[in-house]
Amino acid sequence: MHPVDLLHDWLAHSALRSSTRAEYQREVSSWIDWCALRQADPVHLRLQDVADWSHDRYLEPYLDGRSFDGPDALGHLARRHPEVARSHDRRITALSQYLAAAHDRGLLPALPDLAPLRSGVTRPREAHNRLTPRERAVLLHTLGSWGPAHSRHHRRDQLAVHLLLEGLRPSQVVGLDLDDLHPLPDGSYDARARAENSTAGRKFTLDPITGTVLHAYLRERPTPADGSNRLLLNHHRKALQSRWLNVLVQQIAALHPLLAERNPPVTADAVAHTGLWDEPGRA
Repeated sequence: MHPVDLLHDWLAHSALRSSTRAEYQREVSSWIDWCALRQADPVHLRLQDVADWSHDRYLEPYLDGRSFDGPDALGHLARRHPEVARSHDRRITALSQYLAAAHDRGLLPALPDLAPLRSGVTRPREAHNRLTPRERAVLLHTLGSWGPAHSRHHRRDQLAVHLLLEGLRPSQVVGLDLDDLHPLPDGSYDARARAENSTAGRKFTLDPITGTVLHAYLRERPTPADGSNRLLLNHHRKALQSRWLNVLVQQIAALHPLLAERNPPVTADAVAHTGLWDEPGRA
């Protein structure tokens, strides 16, 4: 498959938001163009090629004469130009997901590790409209009161929002299969959150609180209509779409004025970037 065809096929079948798809198409297209000029393979890549692309196309004006060659350059970006560093990390994420799509389609035997090229700059608190601790507490309160009077699938709804609070993105939440969940002795779960059409994915350890909500849902989970193993099902007993999560989150937020009147509104992405607990040092 031609690298450009792979890009279009991946984005066309992804569960990414339209704005994210546009960003990723721009970033990966830049990488493909850069490789074409140098007769390099954009799929079977070398880490140094990615570093050279980042330097040549984006980072050179911010490195004060440094080469983009490792921790020293990354540290300089993080200290002096954090917004540039965050944009660079997003670019590496786009390329990583493109390569994952190539791997899933049998075009790449093993995924390269691009982590050494990330600056690791923490997102600012305002990013993705993350909820404040007080707003999160109110969300948990309203979530606890979300019952059969609001939805006949209230256990499923509660689990979906708890999974968002664990940091799973909307597409990962609706993409979870039962096979992706493995119980641990303390009541928590190991979960493998897969990207769209992916056999691999990021590993999460779900809090015992989420484990309790999961148990409650599994006791009443319907049998899938299509024989699939998808965890969260709609009223037709089929897999949910990620856009449903935004509707659900906004319905739950409407139960309390602090969330109902919030500007910008509470979204599934905002919940996913909030976290169930505050982490030390998290911006």
